[in-house]
Order: sequence, then C-alpha cells, then structure tokens
Amino acid sequence: MNKDHLELLVTDYWREKLRDVIMPNALNGIPLGDDVLEIGSGPGMTTDLLRIDVAHLTAVELDAGLATQLASRSAGTNVEVVHADATAMPFQGGRFTSVVSFTMLHHIPTVHLQDRAFAEVARVLRPGGLFVAADSCASEELAALHMDDIYNPVEPASVADRLATAGFAEARVQIHEDHWTVLARKP
Repeated sequence: MNKDHLELLVTDYWREKLRDVIMPNALNGIPLGDDVLEIGSGPGMTTDLLRIDVAHLTAVELDAGLATQLASRSAGTNVEVVHADATAMPFQGGRFTSVVSFTMLHHIPTVHLQDRAFAEVARVLRPGGLFVAADSCASEELAALHMDDIYNPVEPASVADRLATAGFAEARVQIHEDHWTVLARKP
C-alpha cells in the first residue's frame, strides 16, 4: 500500500467507519464462532475490533512489515498473525468457523487471483462456516487513493456467482452507500 493509504487506515475516522458502518453492515449481529480467520488484516484496525468478540482470531497479512508490526502489537492476546498469501493459505482444510475480509479484496491484483482467494476461503472453512466480507464500491476517489498501488475493485454483481463457483451456497450481496457486503455459507 502507498503511504497515504496506510496513513488513512490508522486514523480515528477509519476506525469509526469500520466500527459504526462497515462491520455492522457486514456482520449484522451474526456470531462468527470460536476460530475466526481474517484475510488481509493490513495494519490491524479490523483485527483490533474483531478480537473483542471472538475466542481466537487468526489474521493473515501478505505484507511482511505489516504482519510483523501487528504480531508484535497483538502479542499476548487471542490473535495469531500469519504472514501469508490469501490465495495460498498454509492452513488445514475445514479449520475455521468463519472467515472475514474487510476492504481488502480490491488489493488482489487480478480477478483470477480474487477467485483463488475465494476458493481458499472455502477450503479452510468448516462445513456450515461463514464467509463475511465487505469492500468498497469502485470510485475515482478510491482509484486516486491507490495511486502506485494495487486497485482492482470487485464488481458486486459478480460476487454471488463467483462464490458459488468457489463452493459456497446462499451468498447474499448487499450494496450500501459506498461499499458492498456479502454473507456466504459453505455447505
């Protein structure tokens, strides 16, 4: 991520937007279970908010520096940080009760790799497990924020079919003011 983007992700504004808008829209009071995986934790703002309500949270982050910083900051908590790629995760199949992703999917550089991430999420979920995600709707403002950065927005109208192909059932997509959310269940 570029410097401006990283600086935004650690602001009080972003924490409040996640806590008060994005996460409630996505989670809607749904229990995530006892072993939750977060893909694309970045600097850990969502990790900090999620860990309050779950027994164990594993955060996967591709950027080695961000993963190291989050691991250091999370030491002694219920959070395990793993430096890994969401398209090829080092976890046993069927491990997690739920997988979440908040405003990260647009950082995966191609549709093919996004679909590999969806397939990996399905692989590591237990039967009946939930995938809960939220991402930003495409905009010129977001494209500008991602200057010299990866910006591959996910078309919300394609998400349900893409998740069905990855092995999910009951994918429900909702479009909100500036973001979309999805709730999908692994059969």
